[in-house]
Amino acid sequence: MIALALFGTFFVLLLIGVPVAFALGGSAVVSLLAMGGLDELSLVPNVFMASVSSETLLAIPFFILAGVIMEYAGISRRLVDFAQACVGGRKHGLAIVVIVAAFFFSAISGSGPATVAAVGSILIPALVRQGYEARHATSLTASAGSMGIIVPPSIAFIVFAVVVSDYAGVSIVRLFVAGIVPGVLLAVALVLACLTLPRRVPALAASGPGTARTSTPVRRADDEGDPAPDRRSTGRFAGTLGRAIPGLLVPVLILGGIYGGVVTPTESAVVAAAYALLVGLFVYREIKPKQLYQVLVTASAQSAVVMLIVGAASVFGYVVTVNDLAAKAAGALLGLTDSPVLIMLLAVVLLLVVGAFIDAVSALYLFVPIVAPVLLEVGVDVTTIGVMMVVNLALGLITPPVGINLFVAAGIAKVPLAEVVRGIRPFFLAGLAVVLLVAYVPALSNWLPDLLGF
Repeated sequence: MIALALFGTFFVLLLIGVPVAFALGGSAVVSLLAMGGLDELSLVPNVFMASVSSETLLAIPFFILAGVIMEYAGISRRLVDFAQACVGGRKHGLAIVVIVAAFFFSAISGSGPATVAAVGSILIPALVRQGYEARHATSLTASAGSMGIIVPPSIAFIVFAVVVSDYAGVSIVRLFVAGIVPGVLLAVALVLACLTLPRRVPALAASGPGTARTSTPVRRADDEGDPAPDRRSTGRFAGTLGRAIPGLLVPVLILGGIYGGVVTPTESAVVAAAYALLVGLFVYREIKPKQLYQVLVTASAQSAVVMLIVGAASVFGYVVTVNDLAAKAAGALLGLTDSPVLIMLLAVVLLLVVGAFIDAVSALYLFVPIVAPVLLEVGVDVTTIGVMMVVNLALGLITPPVGINLFVAAGIAKVPLAEVVRGIRPFFLAGLAVVLLVAYVPALSNWLPDLLGF
């Protein structure tokens, strides 16, 4: 009865368009009323405040603040310039620049939508000018942004470590290191996927008098790797590298400080925000003192959304725990089969479906208590579980109907969402291949943290 009230109310609220945080909180309140009447509601503020007051989760608003400051400081634009100097002169170079730049910014922001916003505003118009259809340019950028929750520092890994601590211990540092190889794999997979775009879209002939768009791909000098106007040169590479160094140092400071034991993940987030502010004010000088208020308002609004979800999901999770619903669901799943291969496949499919409807933070709070115990029972290690779940939910960022990266990219490009969804297939398939590799090849998650002694 309680399970029906909890999950039934949750999905009904989602279907009628209620935001995820309020759907989680509302379904939890309905279930508490069913459990014990108005007296049970006194637990809601206690559970909510206890969850958002976690010292570990304090890293989230500071990483968000760091990302917002870096966007205002012009760091994203300089990273794009550097990426274009590295690979922009190669075959389909600008499409690859999107992925490389998104990878760089992911190592700074820890957020998928923030990565899409930072990279897309610069590169989506440039892709369209080079002859890519708007839907492909937009879907490529949205897909590249999914690396934002995989490449460390990752908000999703922080949440997973907090939630899974009731079942198995794993450090945030180990999860951060474990996300590096899958992040690189996803970048490579997206590069391979973007190389298929010329078969699907018309190319634009080299600019000049009489240039016109044709209905079939046009060979260009850069398609064969021949010298082209945007081919990198030593001088351009050195110049863009020099301007990008302050931005490239951000992940070095964050990850180097954590891995070296100098700072905790929470402290590293504070260091990142302070460093970004110094760079924006005194190095690039693109942030003016009068803009600081707007920077803080933007970061506060984004942080409030995440923390509201965390608090509401914790109340939802409390109802699940008190009624032993997670254990019952895990037992039912184990009752279907005892094959680790099939159980992992069921977990992957479940998370693909869930990720299409709710964000990664909510999904982790809801489904770690169900998925993690089952996979631990059949011998899957906790690091592999965490990386598999985060990479899987990263696909949710580009999966309709609620893929937030799609909405952000479509808003930037002024392209109808339906058009963006039509172009997402090759990138979704590339991401799905990485999910399956991570799920069934544990070494991809464990090799690097084991090598480095985490």
